[in-house]
Amino acid sequence: MGAHVIPPVHSTTNGLQYLPLIHHSNSTTAEQSRANRKKMAGEGFSLDQGPADDYGGRLTASVIVTCLMAASGGLIFGYDIGISGGVTAMESFLEQFFPRILRRMAAAQSDEFCVYDSQVLTAFTSSLYVAGLAAALAAGRLTRAVGRQKVMLLGGATFFVGSIINAAAVNVEMLILGRILLGFGVGFTNQATPVYLAETAPARWRGAFTAGFQLFIAVGVVVANLTNYGASHVRAWGWRLSLGLAAVPAAAIFLSAILISDTPSSLVARGRIDDARKALLRIRGGDANAELKALERAVRDADEMAQGAFKRIATRRYRPYLVMAVAIPLFQQLTGVIVIAFFSPVLFRTVGFGSDTALVSAVILGVVNLVSLLISSTVVDRCGRKFLFMAGGAQMILSQAAVAWILGAAGRAALPQGHAVALLVLFCTYAFGFGYSWGPLSWIVPVEIFPVEVRSAGQSISVAVNLGVTFLQAQIFLAMLCRLKAGTFVYYAAWVGVMTAFVAVFLPETKGVPLEAMPALWARHWYWRRFLVTNDVTEHNDQALSS
Repeated sequence: MGAHVIPPVHSTTNGLQYLPLIHHSNSTTAEQSRANRKKMAGEGFSLDQGPADDYGGRLTASVIVTCLMAASGGLIFGYDIGISGGVTAMESFLEQFFPRILRRMAAAQSDEFCVYDSQVLTAFTSSLYVAGLAAALAAGRLTRAVGRQKVMLLGGATFFVGSIINAAAVNVEMLILGRILLGFGVGFTNQATPVYLAETAPARWRGAFTAGFQLFIAVGVVVANLTNYGASHVRAWGWRLSLGLAAVPAAAIFLSAILISDTPSSLVARGRIDDARKALLRIRGGDANAELKALERAVRDADEMAQGAFKRIATRRYRPYLVMAVAIPLFQQLTGVIVIAFFSPVLFRTVGFGSDTALVSAVILGVVNLVSLLISSTVVDRCGRKFLFMAGGAQMILSQAAVAWILGAAGRAALPQGHAVALLVLFCTYAFGFGYSWGPLSWIVPVEIFPVEVRSAGQSISVAVNLGVTFLQAQIFLAMLCRLKAGTFVYYAAWVGVMTAFVAVFLPETKGVPLEAMPALWARHWYWRRFLVTNDVTEHNDQALSS
């Protein structure tokens, strides 16, 4: 009757100590539970007592620099998000690769919402995400075998090569090939970087550090929009400049990955205990023995289960994590923000802005998103995940409903200048709401909830869902805008309502909970506990917690 149910954890959240979720015999008493609890308290945490109790570690300059360098992996994703929409709005680019769209723009009778409706044009944007999906799934095995740092290196290298091919493209086929290589880079870094940050950051500040990945995505978007604005004035080859400069963020993540060590968890999992101890001493700045022992315990308990992680995560016991690994990235894409970020210059031209004004408006939108992410980084570990999810969701719903109302009232008529400015304000309000909620939290929550034995596989699934839905969204958005027009924003507002309700009901609050304690947290959730523990295990842990 001693069957293992969930890997042992020794951590606390909200001031409560969690016992290992082990299937005990009926002879286990409440007194024994209390004794075990007191014994483990010396090895555990009490987050209410402050960061010093987080295995004795503190916020060091080393961990800040390491996490910032790792988070720079978000630059390549952000740069690509921002660059593609601006490039597709440049007349020199359209003239060389998509002359049919230029002819539509010149036709006075053309429906503005349908000018950019071209499956070949959207394939230029979306092809990256098919490649990224495949790379993210492959990266799950790679990160476990060779570590997070080497996969980040590989991502920077492939993105660099893709940017060079795109800058030199002379036909659509070269464009697509370059985009596929960019996709491999995005898939590798999007899988490895959030895991790296979650495993390196102290638990008390994990949300802020993991949010750094989304912060760098936002920085990449702003840099790309500024680059597009400047390059658009180079009439003949400005688009080559925009696409080629993607090599700069690729080089940044490649060099950063060379200079940082792998995560302690990854080093322990690969048997490099001395290297793991050195890494912990460097990033924690104090005695690392307690945390190292906890990592060794977690990895040892997970070793037997780690084989066939993709099959394992589909079993009943891992159902809560799998649901979140799919639902959260799926919902993030269904906010509509990614396609708005991709096509914001196109979108602003559609609603009546000139070419330069559309590019400037896209820059403004990116800056607003960046500011909101900076704010999110300071409050995510204070306000908690659920509050920000729901507050941001409400703000996005109201913004999208107002956009739909303005566009619907105008019909096919040209928007007055005041209405166009109002749309820009509403898009900025929407971007601000996304920037402090679903933007960073969609990267923070999935990666922090997985048990160590399925963490790489779970993050691969999460990133693959994100990129797969991004591909579909990017491929159909312009066609949907052509057919639904203002109704496009009603569609996204409805989805934001669904996802906000989902988070309110099914997501437990994970702020400040050490990674090793996550299984115990989920085992106490009113719904998910039925998948994680048997009745006698539930009773045992309830007795321990109540005592």
